[in-house]
Amino acid sequence: MKYLIAGLGNIGQEYSETRHNIGFKVLDALAEASNTVFKDGRRAMVAEIKHRGRILVLIKPTTYMNLSGKALHYWIQKEKISIGNLLVVTDDLALPFGKIRIRAKGSDAGHNGLKSINELLETDQYARLRFGIGNEFSKGQQVDYVLGTWDDEELKLLPERIKMCTEAILAFPTLGIQRTMNFYNNK
Repeated sequence: MKYLIAGLGNIGQEYSETRHNIGFKVLDALAEASNTVFKDGRRAMVAEIKHRGRILVLIKPTTYMNLSGKALHYWIQKEKISIGNLLVVTDDLALPFGKIRIRAKGSDAGHNGLKSINELLETDQYARLRFGIGNEFSKGQQVDYVLGTWDDEELKLLPERIKMCTEAILAFPTLGIQRTMNFYNNK
């Protein structure tokens, strides 16, 4: 059984520590904990881990956030992975910092990465793990906020919340989306 785990973010050093790159950060932590590294692949950095008899193909799209769908479309086809075995990890302004919300499907909620995925996969019926980044910004400052770096308080709590995300990702292929949601959405 193969699963595609896509962490959304932007490539480039200038984006590496931004709120918008939490998807990359979570997958980096999962790869490190699994003693694997990302390699250059078509439209994404790619790593593969085995967990309880399942293969998880981890991708960090190199298409930039707004074109994330191109990478997911390619890797789903290349690896012959069903939409039911896809999990997208992304930031979410509507959730308080560190809150994790897992859903089996849903709209893009104004998120350009999810919008691209929905358009290119022609569905919104895939699982996503949304990581709350809060919305502590003034009107018209949303872009600066999501592309801004974590504050000191967030940096202290970030490792624990990222670890929770990696645990949820590993639960997804073994427990299924419903049980993973039930367990992790209230933590």
